[in-house]
Amino acid sequence: MGQEIERKFLVKAESWRRPDNGIRYRQGYLSTVTERTVRVRTAGDKAYLTIKGVTVGATRAEYEYEIPLADANEILDRLCERPLIEKTRYRVAHGGLVWEVDEFEGENAGLIIAEVELQREDQAITLPDWVGEEVTHDPRYFNANLVAHPFRRW
Repeated sequence: MGQEIERKFLVKAESWRRPDNGIRYRQGYLSTVTERTVRVRTAGDKAYLTIKGVTVGATRAEYEYEIPLADANEILDRLCERPLIEKTRYRVAHGGLVWEVDEFEGENAGLIIAEVELQREDQAITLPDWVGEEVTHDPRYFNANLVAHPFRRW
């Protein structure tokens, strides 16, 4: 079974920024029920269908498959819940790990979240000085929940 173990943090400072343009993401959800989410995402010139299970601790089942970009754009434009999640993702190395920093746009503009994927839940990590509050267990910050309750409306 595929699984994802990640921790999420709010970003509190700009010192993570590098002279890199990041990768533009568009993603939408076909299902956002608690037991499972089904997401379609474009990341630059690639596209993916992802199915995720319930989060327990910092772990959840995850299955991801590359799909044709044209199909993904059609699904995003015609079938996904609104608003779509739009963001630019930056990869930042720190403490032997790669952190993914998502700068949200559209209805979630103003939100910047840093995520780090781990091999196991109890893995020790060194936090960069630019991360703030941990929001791993706060469902408001799940991308699927940002569709129904966008950050700009909080």
